This record gives sequence, C-alpha cells and structure tokens, in this order.
Amino acid sequence: MKTPVWFPQSFFARTLWLVLIAVLFSKALTLVYLMLNEDVLVDRQYSHGAALTLRAYWAADERDQPRIAEAAGLVRGAPENVPLGEHHWPYSEIFQRQMQDELGPETQVRMRAQPNLALWVHAPNLGQDWVRIPMYPHPLRGQRIWSVLGWFLGIGLLSTAAAWIFVRQLSAPLKLLVFAARQIGQGRSVRLPVSDTPSEMTELYRAFNQMAADVEQASRERELMLAGVSHDLRTPLTRLRLSLELLGNDSELTEEMVRDIEDMDAILDQFLAFIRDGRDEPVEQLELGELVQEVVAPFNQKGETVRLALQPIPPFPLRRVSIKRLLCNLVLNALRHGGEQVEVAAYLAGDQSAPYVVLSVLDRGAGIDPAEMSEIFNPFTRGDRARGGSGTGLGLAIVKRIAAQHGGSVELRNRPGGGLEARVCLPLGLMLPRDAV
Repeated sequence: MKTPVWFPQSFFARTLWLVLIAVLFSKALTLVYLMLNEDVLVDRQYSHGAALTLRAYWAADERDQPRIAEAAGLVRGAPENVPLGEHHWPYSEIFQRQMQDELGPETQVRMRAQPNLALWVHAPNLGQDWVRIPMYPHPLRGQRIWSVLGWFLGIGLLSTAAAWIFVRQLSAPLKLLVFAARQIGQGRSVRLPVSDTPSEMTELYRAFNQMAADVEQASRERELMLAGVSHDLRTPLTRLRLSLELLGNDSELTEEMVRDIEDMDAILDQFLAFIRDGRDEPVEQLELGELVQEVVAPFNQKGETVRLALQPIPPFPLRRVSIKRLLCNLVLNALRHGGEQVEVAAYLAGDQSAPYVVLSVLDRGAGIDPAEMSEIFNPFTRGDRARGGSGTGLGLAIVKRIAAQHGGSVELRNRPGGGLEARVCLPLGLMLPRDAV
C-alpha cells in the first residue's frame, strides 16, 4: 500500500508524530477517567464548603448555634460518642490534609461510609467538640484503590500498544534491509522497494540497490575474465599434453611434465570453482545423508577409506553441486593430511525452536597452528606450516563461501590426541542460532 502524501515522510517527523499521538492518547484516557470519577475534582470544593460551614457555626453566638445546626444538618457530639473513621486510600489522607489547610494543623477528620454516611470534624482552633457534617454519597462513590490502579494500568497498556504499533511500522524498513543484506551475503539478487518508505530509508534503499547492482556486475565481469583466462590457458596445455603423448617416450621427464600439466589443469578447475560459486544453482529439498554417500563412495571403492557416521536428517533446502563440492574439498583435504583415519559425521543439533545440521569431517593428521586459524579461510592461504601439502589455497575459501550461501558457517578445530575437525553448521530454518559453533 502506498504511503499517503499527507503522512510524515521522514523518520524524524514520524517519530515526532508517534510521541505526540501517544501523549495525547494517554491524556485523553486520563480525562475520561476523571470525567467518570468526578469526586476527584470536587474533593477540594467539598472540603472548602465543610470548612466554611464549621467556621460559621463556631463563630455564631451560642444561642444561635442550635438554629444554625438544625438548618445546616450539623450534629455536635462529645469525643466518646464519635465513631472511629474508615480508611479510603488515598482519599482519606487527601481530605485530611485539605481540612487541615482550611481549619489548622490540629484538625482531625473521621469519615465513615458504613452503615451510614458520616463526616466528623474536630477543629481545636474553633471549638472543643466534634461536629458531624452532612455527607453525600457522591464524594465516596467508587473510591477504591483497585479502581484507580485498574484505570491507570489500562491507560498504560493502551498507550504502550499504540506506541508498539507505531514503532513496528518504523522498524519494518530496517528489518527488510537486514533480510536483504543476508540475501546478498548468500549470493542472491535482491532489490529493495523505494516507493513506500520514509525519506531517509528511501535514500538508503537506493544506495543499497546501487551497491547490489555494482557487486553483481563486478562478479559477472570477474567470472567472465577468469573464464576467458582459463579457456586461453587450457588450449596450449591440451596441445602440450597431446604432443607429449605423441612422442611415445616413457621417460621419467615426460611423466613429470604430464603430471605438471595435470596439476595446472586442476589449479584452473579450483579457480573456476571459486569464481563460479554456485549462486545461480537452484535450491532443492535434498537429503544430506544421500549427498554424503555419493561423495564418499568413490573414495571407498577399494576399502573403507572414509568412515561414515550419519544420523537421520530430514530433507532441507540445499544446492546439490555446491554441497558436494564443499564436502569433496574437505574430504580431499583430510585424506591428504590425515591418512586413512578420516571420518564424515552428520547429525542434528540445537533445540526445536532453532535446529541446525552439523556436518563434520575429521582426520588424525598434524592439525593446524592455532595462530593460523583466523587466516586459514582466506583465498590463497594454506596451513602448510603444520600439515604440509600442495594446492592453490582456495579449497577452504570455497567451503566457507558455499556454507555462507546456505546461511551457515564453517570452523576448524584441533582434536584432542591430534588431528583436525572441519565443522560445517547449516540452518534448518532461516538462520543459525547464536550458539551454533
């Protein structure tokens, strides 16, 4: 739905409107409460009127006091005949203070609602006896603390609900931006709408869309460039290999040259795999256990080189080729550095609210120096100081990128007793929980 023209277009204006509406709404509810409980407004007037009546009574001549008492409905009594007062918090204290302000600080007030309405006042500044003043039911109507608390609680809850609705409307564009940023991080093409947001977010959305377009363009150009380089290099490599085979010489030098050509070809494959990271590959509901078995099967043709420890895992969204490439890179790395004691494990972790899948490849090699852990996933970085070996240094970088495209993470851990564990965590929902490590 398009935002109306009259609606505030900036975050500042919308926040200002939010505060004003919340305050006015609270004031309106308070006014309704006061209108429904008029006794709060007439307490001062009633106490003032009672004080004037008492002053007139005690100021009159003693011969005129009985006639004034009869006309005003006053009853004069001794202290022992005055009943104890009832406590109506907070109105008893309020009325007591008001009468003391009118008749002096020594004034005492006793108020009763049951069985009959009665208001007894003792003002030593005017006279020594207590005087009962007529009291009407209105000032004490509904004066209970639970009524007051209930009203103010209701006002607070309704004001909070109104503020929550407005704040949710303000935070919705930010949540959309966070979601889009995650999608970009997973290699998806995302564009944000700029027609129905505050003016500040409109500029931010436009900048985000421009950034996303630039990133996609740079990625396409890089892919085309390296694909062209790969094609141009493979042509002379193929000719060299054919020439070596046509020589018919089985010398050791020829075999080494063929091996070098094959290594160069493998390096080109790694470069292309790193650039073509599978972002365009469709996502399918797949069983991870089946993919693991497909990857491990070629390694176990001559015996159980890679041991499996797979638990039942429900199908969840995966990119088939990318996940197989991830697992193949980890298994090859483990076999290269861990000998024949390689194991692949897959199991569910987390709780029911945020489950995730753990895919681990374990070996018993030399492990990796903890000082190198922070850089081992960078492109062209190898942990050769501890484990030795060859390669381009792109294998773990490819693994990290594929895991990120699936909303997951990858971590290397040195195992007790020697060896390394490559642990990949993949969410079954939208994102990994914070404790998924």
